Amino acid sequence: MARVGFIGTGHIAAPMARALARDGHKVVVSERNAAVAAALAAAGLGIKVAPNQDVIDGAEIVFLCLRPAAWQHVVAGLNWGQGRVIVSVMAGVSLANIAATCAPSTKISATIPYGFIEAGDCPLPVAGDPAALQELFGAKNLVLPQADEGALQHHFAASALVSGVLGLMDVASGWLGQKTGNADQAEIYVSNLIAGVLAGLDKSGAGRLAAEKAALASPNTLNLQMVEGLEGAGAFAGLPALLDRISASMEPK
Repeated sequence: MARVGFIGTGHIAAPMARALARDGHKVVVSERNAAVAAALAAAGLGIKVAPNQDVIDGAEIVFLCLRPAAWQHVVAGLNWGQGRVIVSVMAGVSLANIAATCAPSTKISATIPYGFIEAGDCPLPVAGDPAALQELFGAKNLVLPQADEGALQHHFAASALVSGVLGLMDVASGWLGQKTGNADQAEIYVSNLIAGVLAGLDKSGAGRLAAEKAALASPNTLNLQMVEGLEGAGAFAGLPALLDRISASMEPK
C-alpha cells in the first residue's frame, strides 16, 4: 500500500482521499480547507491531517489539488526531496512549471478527476507518466494516457460539459416542476432519466453517442423535436467553438 498526500483539500481531493483510504492506502491531507480536512479525519478511515511540509515528508505520492492562481504561493518554500511522485489536478499549470517549483521531484503527471472517482468508472486522462494513477485508481477507474499536455488540455475543456449538461437538466426539471406542481418529483425524474440512459450506453469507442442519439431521435418522435430545436438554436454547431475558447483559456503557464 502507498503513502499518499494531498495538498489542497476540497471538492476534488476529498473523494479521492476517501477512496484511497478505503483501499488501504495511508492518506494524509493538508490543513488547507480546514472544514473538509476535519471531516475527512473524522470519517473513520484513518485519514490524517498535517501541515503541508509534513504531508510531503510522509508521502511517496503527492496530489496537488490547488487553485491554479494560488498554487505557487502555497507550494513556495516547501522541501520536496528526492524521488517523490507528484500528480497535479490543476488546469492550465504546465508539468515544466511544477517541476521547476517542486524540484528536485521529476516524476510528475496531471489528470482530471471528478468526485465520482470514489464510486469508480471515472475516466482519468493523464499527461506524463500514468504509473501512479494506474497503481492507485486503475483497478476501478479508466486511466487514459495522453500523448502530450495539449491533449490533456482539450480533455479539461471537454470536462466542462458536465456543468453545461447539468444546467440543461436543471432548466428542464424546473420547467417540469412548474407544469406539474411537484419540483422534487420533477428533478428526481429528470436526474434518473439521464442517469439511466448514460448507464446503459455502450462506452467502448467512437460513434456510440451519435448512434444512440439517432436511435432515439427517429422520425416523428419527441426526441427528434428536441434535437431539431437545439440544432435550430445553434446549440450543437456552436459547441466546438466554445470548447476551443475554453481550451485556449488554459494555455499552460
